[in-house]
Amino acid sequence: MGYYELRKSHKQTQQPWYFVLIASNHEVIAVSEMYASKQSALNGIKSVRANAPSEDVRDKT
Repeated sequence: MGYYELRKSHKQTQQPWYFVLIASNHEVIAVSEMYASKQSALNGIKSVRANAPSEDVRDKT
């Protein structure tokens, strides 16, 4: 089962928070956009968890 890591950038920026989705084999699946607050990043995780379960695949190649 994969998991999320909440991270804070070491760079001085107004949006230092982000999250990483990691697979059960410990490989990075996705990296989020940057967020201004820790709570916003947590809300981003919550949104992905709520909206990600889908069997719909759209191939635009």
